[in-house]
Amino acid sequence: MSVHIKLILFIFFLVISTASAQNGWNWPEDKATAQEKNALYTDAYKAGDFAGALNYLAWLHEHAPNLNSSIYINGLKIYEGLANQEQDLDKKLAYQEKALEMYDLRIKYFNKEANVLNRKASTSYKYFRSTPGKYLELLDTFEKALKLNGNNLFDGNTIAYMDIIRRYQRSGGDLTDDDILDRYDKISQVLSSKQGDNIKPMQNKIDEMLLEIITVDCNYIETNLGAKLKAEPDNIKVAKRIIQLSLSGKCADSEVFMTAAKTLFDAEPEFGMAKVIALKCKGNGDNACTLDYLNRALDLTEDNQEKGEVYLILGAIQVSSGAKSMARTYFRKAVSADPSQIGKAYTSIGNLYFSSIRDCRAGKSKVEDRGCYLAAYEMYRKAGNNSGMARAKQQFPLKEEVFLEGKSVGDNMTVGCWIGETVTIKTRD
Repeated sequence: MSVHIKLILFIFFLVISTASAQNGWNWPEDKATAQEKNALYTDAYKAGDFAGALNYLAWLHEHAPNLNSSIYINGLKIYEGLANQEQDLDKKLAYQEKALEMYDLRIKYFNKEANVLNRKASTSYKYFRSTPGKYLELLDTFEKALKLNGNNLFDGNTIAYMDIIRRYQRSGGDLTDDDILDRYDKISQVLSSKQGDNIKPMQNKIDEMLLEIITVDCNYIETNLGAKLKAEPDNIKVAKRIIQLSLSGKCADSEVFMTAAKTLFDAEPEFGMAKVIALKCKGNGDNACTLDYLNRALDLTEDNQEKGEVYLILGAIQVSSGAKSMARTYFRKAVSADPSQIGKAYTSIGNLYFSSIRDCRAGKSKVEDRGCYLAAYEMYRKAGNNSGMARAKQQFPLKEEVFLEGKSVGDNMTVGCWIGETVTIKTRD
């Protein structure tokens, strides 16, 4: 055979071998036997003959361990099928252990450790959540899964992890309160990153499980965690824990909560926390603090909906301070930022106009004095507030009053005072 032909054959077999590897199959030297075993185990598995499938699959695990990830994915299902069929508890346990070993081997030969360990944690919980002797092993599995996956930990695994912490501790486990709270914090952080209607109920469930194994009330937060934060005022971890536990334990009105919130905000400025602090300050009647943090919140967001919410709050504060013109400015900004706030914003402006009769009455013209109600009506109309419109209309001037002043229904009229709106004269009769 010429050198040229040998070279061509070498390249041909190299291409075939490379293509085989590239499509996910790494056939061993005895490819024919491996293909036969793969076909036989697959047929038996699909037929529900798990024991028969295992006879062939075991050969592949021994002689071609890196053949393809499917031999471990299907291996898990085969061992799980055998476990479900087994009545003997010791044999069932052995099959379950082998099923979990499939995850380990899949990681060993095909990597993707984070994803596979996420799945292993879920399956381990399903098998052994009622087996105290397995709790330490489960804790280790979940901790590794969380560390590797972070916020990508399966939703169900957050509940499962907290449940194992709870079960371990109630079965005589030796976790300290700090150990439990550290794990709780990590789980809560994962949940806080997720979206969906099911997240809040899941967090509530985790909070309930926490309270089953440690006593976390307002006094605990104040006495233990508050003291820690006072000793270490820059300890962000403690600050976050105080905030989380205060919210779940309905202790957010405490001084220590505000201290923790401001500590966290200083370290990690964020719109949501600025708004929380502002609303707490508002509840305490501290307008200066409220305005300060609301303006910080505005600086920290580009989201128009969030801006609209803040402008509404700023407007309400100005209303309570009697600064009606400034309040109106904020309500208008709310609509400019987020048009969906039109109902609330223009209703608020309508209320301002409606309540301005004492401020704006000159006593020279009944029609002009009632101009504030005409202006309020227009604001309620923009808001789509039918009840507000009806209430304002009841205060319109009478046709006789309009006639006696030499005016006509439908004429334009400027409402003076701080309102400064041009309205159309209407009557209530």
